[in-house]
This record gives sequence, structure tokens and C-alpha cells, in this order.
Amino acid sequence: MTRSDLVEELANRFAQLTHRDAEFAVKAILDAMNDALVRGHRIEIRGFGSFSINRRPPRIGRNPRSGESVAIPEKRVPHFKPGKALREAVDERTAAMDLTVAVKAKG
Repeated sequence: MTRSDLVEELANRFAQLTHRDAEFAVKAILDAMNDALVRGHRIEIRGFGSFSINRRPPRIGRNPRSGESVAIPEKRVPHFKPGKALREAVDERTAAMDLTVAVKAKG
């Protein structure tokens, strides 16, 4: 699902929202999440998951072309951990889809 798909879904679910309002709402939410992560805050959405910042320590890597050692600096990267409800929903639906595919392949 892309950002525009999300805007479209929001506009379809809530008839009182214009497409422009739905676009503004999605942008506002994503901007707020982005700002919180940039400030180092953790975002937790119950039933969906949590976003946090992970630290990747500096390390020595290799240039694949020359084989030369390269110092890779420390990085901070966003990390998403799905919540229990999301994990279970995905597992349930994926298992049901696998069963449907298996039945179609047999018959």
C-alpha cells in the first residue's frame, strides 16, 4: 500500500472527508511520526506496533570492488516492531490464503 492508496482508502471510508482533507490528514500523521522519531522518541500504536530508533555502532567494512577496508560510521536507523494483534492477524490471513492456494492447485 502506498501513501496515495492510504489517502484513497481514508477518503472512501469517511464520506465527509474530501480527498484533499484525507491527504492532509495522512500527511499530518506521517509528519508527526517523522518528527517524533527525529527527536529520538518512541511511537507506540496499540494493536499495530511500535517505531523506535536503533543505533548501529561503527564498524569496519570492505569495499566489494577493491577489497579495501573501509570505516563505516555509527548510524541511527528507524525500527518497526509489529504488535501482537498485527502479527496474529497477518499470520491468520496468510495461513488462510496459503490454504486457498493449495486447494486451488489440487482441484
